[in-house]
Amino acid sequence: MSEHYDGLETRDPGAREAALMAALPARVAAFQATGAGAVVLAGVDARAVTTRSALTALPVTRKHELLERQKAARAAGGDPFGGFSAIGWRALGGQRAALRVFQSPGPIYEPEGAARDYWRFGRALFAAGLRGGDLVHNSFSYHLTPAGSMMETGALAIGCTVFPGGVGNTELQLQAMQELRPDAYMGTPSFLRIALEKADEAGLAMPFLRKASVGGEAFPPSLRDAFAARGIQAYQSYGTADLGLVAYETEAREGLVLDEGVIVEIVRPGTGEPVPDGEVGEVVVTTLNPDYPLVRFGTGDLSAVLGGRCATGRTAPRIKGWMGRADQTAKVRGMFVHPGQVADVLKRHPEVSRGRLVIEGEMANDRMTLRAECADSHEGLAEALARSLRDVTKLRGEVALVAPGSLPNDGKVIEDSRRYE
Repeated sequence: MSEHYDGLETRDPGAREAALMAALPARVAAFQATGAGAVVLAGVDARAVTTRSALTALPVTRKHELLERQKAARAAGGDPFGGFSAIGWRALGGQRAALRVFQSPGPIYEPEGAARDYWRFGRALFAAGLRGGDLVHNSFSYHLTPAGSMMETGALAIGCTVFPGGVGNTELQLQAMQELRPDAYMGTPSFLRIALEKADEAGLAMPFLRKASVGGEAFPPSLRDAFAARGIQAYQSYGTADLGLVAYETEAREGLVLDEGVIVEIVRPGTGEPVPDGEVGEVVVTTLNPDYPLVRFGTGDLSAVLGGRCATGRTAPRIKGWMGRADQTAKVRGMFVHPGQVADVLKRHPEVSRGRLVIEGEMANDRMTLRAECADSHEGLAEALARSLRDVTKLRGEVALVAPGSLPNDGKVIEDSRRYE
């Protein structure tokens, strides 16, 4: 599988970055042309957003904010997309036509445009070994949520034939696998495991199934190895209904390579500030999709940039994969404490490089301690930090000054270690 989907994957990194930055002003302008984007980016000169630093200066729109805007617009009888989509249907005011509309939990509504491989999953499927002429069993959902369409359109772009299995009906899906003998599987890794176990119970062999592209949930190495022992090489992809494909696994099995149609930043949770490569933070994505032109969209997922290049010859940056959730909001003594508040405290004290708010004890009898990394502390710094913590959160807490590098590199800004029994 040393082939590549297209020439974009092996571009000189400098050429890729130049192309992404050259495309950025038009996408910022497209976002500004939407109802939500006009508010979020009010006063921004899209023509000037041509560098990473200029992009970083723009606000992050997080998923909960998109949901809130959609709910408010729907309550007022307005745009169900909350003003984020550049496509829709006639009743939404003459926007370009969407091909489909989907509903994800929330509910959040997402448009699907008419572009070939709109979600860009063809690249991930190709890296997983799928090729034109393959029959693919797709067990992602085909109703309400877009997962089934996301994978199917990618497979069709490669030239595959797709069986739309959808979710559930395990016995019928297993029967279809036995009778159609698909080359590949698309779906969650857990459903593939269930199908294989059911086949074992029924004494059915499936030697024809050799490839799989999985996603939608964690894919531990132990399960990957279990599939490989059966002769199935499974590779994971990472994407969202809002953004399409973000990153994908290759045969190198070293992190996930970023898709060619997105600009990805890793930022400190609760802020829009990029962290150094290798440090865990929230995945923030700008998509080059003109139909749904999200700029600095906070996924709420944690990951980190990997150094070096993929051994397959792909030159795009890599991330470690999904490492947890960035939304670490906690309730302390009846008050919500957010990662952004911790960031606000640290901004007041530039001598502190990193910090983590640790909440311990029991509910209603809890205590919080700000652990702050500082190379050169001075007298009174701990007391000043405690005052800032109280000013920002309206709660009293202790401060512990620790040496640089003492805090784990796991993206946590708030660690809730309380006992809930």
